Amino acid sequence: MVVVSNRLPVDYLGGEGAQTQWKASPGGLVTALEPVMRAADGAWVGWTGVAEREFEPFEHDGITIVPVPLSADEVEDYYEGFSNDTLWPLYHDVIAPPRYHREWWDAYVRVNRRFAEAAANAASDGAVVWVQDYQLQLVPRMLREIRPDLVIGFFNHIPFPAYGIYSQLPWRRQVIAGLLGADVIGFQRAADAGNFSRAVRRLFGYRTRGTVIDVRDDDGKVRHVVARHFPISIDAAAFEQMARRPEVQERAREIRKSLGDPDIVMLGVDRLDYTKGIRHRMKAFGELLRDGRLSVEEATLVQVASPSRERVDTYRQLRDEIELQVGRLNGDHSTLGHQAITYLHHGYPREEMAALYLAADVMLVTALRDGMNLVAKEYVASRYDDDGVLVLSEFTGASDELRQAVLVNPHDIDGLKDAMVEAARMPKRERARRMRALRKRVRDNDVANWSATFLETLTGAGPISPGVPDGLRAAIARLAEMPRLLVALDFDGTLAPIVDRPDEARSTERARTAVERLADADDTRVALVSGRALDSLKDVAAPPVAALLSGSHGVELQLDGGGVTLDLREGELTSLEQLIEIVEDAASSSDGAWVERKPAGIALHTRKLSATAGAALQRVARERVDAALPGLSTRSGKNVLEFAVRASDKGEALTRLRQHVGADAVLYVGDDITDEDAFATLDIDDVGVKVGQGKSLAAFRLRGPDDVAELLELLADRRDAAR
Repeated sequence: MVVVSNRLPVDYLGGEGAQTQWKASPGGLVTALEPVMRAADGAWVGWTGVAEREFEPFEHDGITIVPVPLSADEVEDYYEGFSNDTLWPLYHDVIAPPRYHREWWDAYVRVNRRFAEAAANAASDGAVVWVQDYQLQLVPRMLREIRPDLVIGFFNHIPFPAYGIYSQLPWRRQVIAGLLGADVIGFQRAADAGNFSRAVRRLFGYRTRGTVIDVRDDDGKVRHVVARHFPISIDAAAFEQMARRPEVQERAREIRKSLGDPDIVMLGVDRLDYTKGIRHRMKAFGELLRDGRLSVEEATLVQVASPSRERVDTYRQLRDEIELQVGRLNGDHSTLGHQAITYLHHGYPREEMAALYLAADVMLVTALRDGMNLVAKEYVASRYDDDGVLVLSEFTGASDELRQAVLVNPHDIDGLKDAMVEAARMPKRERARRMRALRKRVRDNDVANWSATFLETLTGAGPISPGVPDGLRAAIARLAEMPRLLVALDFDGTLAPIVDRPDEARSTERARTAVERLADADDTRVALVSGRALDSLKDVAAPPVAALLSGSHGVELQLDGGGVTLDLREGELTSLEQLIEIVEDAASSSDGAWVERKPAGIALHTRKLSATAGAALQRVARERVDAALPGLSTRSGKNVLEFAVRASDKGEALTRLRQHVGADAVLYVGDDITDEDAFATLDIDDVGVKVGQGKSLAAFRLRGPDDVAELLELLADRRDAAR
């Protein structure tokens, strides 16, 4: 595994050669990825933060560090220029005007190429490469061109704007094309993923369905790219543990005492950035003091504004404006014993931040636009005492999750003032109720869960917990409200456990009962979508009379009326006879292999062979068929290789079933590689569920047929309750 980010997870302390000293740079991303990278013999590619210096790769705490050099001019043009004076303001809804300079873009392309080449050199065959953030949006495509064997992910830590804003970028097509080099593109919010998909449609015309984008590569092949939200989080347990330490609690008491022991301490913690809404919260606080709704004797505001991008003109100007605003408010409202605003323009270690969080009665997170805002989650994680109130901007990614906060529109100064007073006056019982709910959300969705979820989507690997996960339960509750629902299900490995002989497969009793319940409802249609021939499917599945059936990967369809038609042309019949002879001859050479004849093809099963022997037999069969019948449709599944004289797939079958039913939404559940064609056709209101391990386009995952049965029971119960 290789992680590529603008900065390395270590800071340069000094020294030369063997005496060079490095210190770990603590951060949520490092915390989340370190264990995974150590286990995977990982490498981290990034800049050291020191211009005009080159460092050789080295080992640090079990991870290979691969430094990428930047010149002083590149720091100015690529980083301070294009990344932070073009992309940053553009992606944050043009709160400040972006600047577009061609020399900045040239530097951005050049540096992205250098990062891509460094990652390609560090990655072993078939490695997973995870590229981080907006500074490196061209790297995925560059990597795919250099190393098509890699599995490539990208995560955008900041918002992605609506097309009307994004379209201002002169290099809009190049950036989108760069991102589409990834297999999975992650965003903080569902709205950001939607903005990206709309930009793809407008600029390239690629088909998008739900979270899946069909990208046509240079060789003409269609590649499925997943673009969806994976909200990032923090190491919640570490923050709580820190806040429980006696010395941190004592420091929190000292902080309150140094502030004059006010009744209410309000806290803002931000990088000094125009997106954070610092001026808005100060304006609101000043007006509350002016209007007498709060007094300087009872309430004070502590504003921590850590230095940021101080070489960029916009940031220098912002600092001057905020410090002028602080001076005016303190001059107007402070007394000898009580200061209105305590303004701190420097960063603090995490222990001091935990003490500040404990000392604050009200946390003000009033960003005008923010991908996530982890400060809000840090505050919640630190409040082990179930006290404190979070006032949270609805324009942060965190607001999608932390719904028990007091949500505000920071542009509405009157509304912001009302929310600040509400937070200051909130009864203890209400504070505790809200904080308990917030803390559960942050604990359950911590940074380790974030990285595991993304990597599972990217690679298909990872533990699958038993039962139906909460996210899927919520999706099922939404589906249950749909007027017309299609429930489409694979059979083998989904409703029925996998067995050695296909003719011995049977649904679990729970799954059969749940399917019959759903099929009996007038507003729900059930379809079985299988790679089996229809005669075989009917024999093993014993489907309900009202069920729709698709066999042979969509070649056979049985819709309402019961008739099944499959009229092969004379040339197809001749090819089929020749195909059967070739594959049966190949299978006869291996004990344990067998063939399954289908109306338009044949399947070679190798489940009883070892993995090596099965792969070898499939390779021989494929070579013989390709030599005699070039261009024949071929697909691989779990220990099975199938050939067909008439091409179709489960995606085409699902599209026809949807049209026949007139469904408002679809639930599709399947376990095989061949089910990916169906997952790729799902729309935004549909739900796809992958059963078992393996890379998938489906948004949700279950362990096996028993969990599928539980899912179908849950849907049937919800459907009954919704009527």
